[in-house]
Amino acid sequence: MRPATATAAAVTTLLGVGAAAVAVGRYAGDAALKASSGRPLPRDPRLTVHATAAGQITLTRCLASLRPGTYGIEGLGVHAVVGPVLDDAPHTADTVVRRLERVSHGTLGPGTRVRLTPQVYAGDPRTALGLDHTDVDIPGELGALPAWFLPGARDTWVITVHGLGTTRAHPMNILPFLLGQQLPVLDLAYRGDAGAPRPPGGLGHLGDSEWRDVDSAIRYAVRRGAEHVILHGWSTGAAMAVHAAVRSPLRDRVSGVVLDSPVLDWEATVRALAASRHTPGVLLPLAVRAVQGSTGLRGDRLREAAGPGGLRVPTLIIHGPDDAVAPWRTSRELARLLPELAVLHTVPHAPHAAMWNADPATYEEILRRFLTPLM
Repeated sequence: MRPATATAAAVTTLLGVGAAAVAVGRYAGDAALKASSGRPLPRDPRLTVHATAAGQITLTRCLASLRPGTYGIEGLGVHAVVGPVLDDAPHTADTVVRRLERVSHGTLGPGTRVRLTPQVYAGDPRTALGLDHTDVDIPGELGALPAWFLPGARDTWVITVHGLGTTRAHPMNILPFLLGQQLPVLDLAYRGDAGAPRPPGGLGHLGDSEWRDVDSAIRYAVRRGAEHVILHGWSTGAAMAVHAAVRSPLRDRVSGVVLDSPVLDWEATVRALAASRHTPGVLLPLAVRAVQGSTGLRGDRLREAAGPGGLRVPTLIIHGPDDAVAPWRTSRELARLLPELAVLHTVPHAPHAAMWNADPATYEEILRRFLTPLM
């Protein structure tokens, strides 16, 4: 092959490889932002049900099935709740036995494929918990946002905002506790959720545009008598709570913020989600750049939260080092940067957005101490 021809062939090959890499990066980036509401995150392993007995379920043994605490398990047409590991129950070396709390719907049998989920309840507050609620529509910039409103005696409302891989059923974990404090609750579905408007382009923005739906919820609460609101968000819902507390024209009505597993480093979360979809490590920077190009995501969320004009209200951060989606280090840094306002409660052995599940009683006690002076 002549030198000129060989050079042209090499350049063509490199261009082709480069174009393929960019395409893979764009695909991985888009996939990271298309984590549909209610679909498990790709890091959640699938487990096999090996057997069930009275109050017991035998699952594939792995780090996920050995997690302490209370979790939902979901599969095709089935939802159930599992409690602690029963170490004394007979089992093989490759299985684990947990307490089976209840089967919400469907049937569990040998061979059923399931995933653990932080969503312990299925349905709505009335069917799942026997709690009276009203289905309301909140006017949003893209259209009506469905929400559940649960009344309480106080004039401080709690607005709950779920995150990645869950739905507005996730905050039902703490609804009995919040209502026990006589706090009205507005449990929000936002753009991209079932029944809510579709986001432009079909891509989520990890809270950077969705926060405006939280702003709409604040406006709704204030118009209906709320003197103050407390924002309680999980995952990207926590990022939305930060944005709303900093940017909302009604931020003076926000008296406190609870951040559970907050996505404060969106680039790290994109890399984690892309990697969990088997994107080669060398292409992860391309996935981040693709997300920037398709969504316009920019900026430093930690700086926004802790810098001048940032959070100015009491902030409770509940997070743990085992979160593989949203880095715990950013939560530690936020608490360090806001020593007078923010307190970090660390939860070990809990995956993303499952801090309550790991130890419900401790979570609710920490929350009670935080909320009491804000009521």
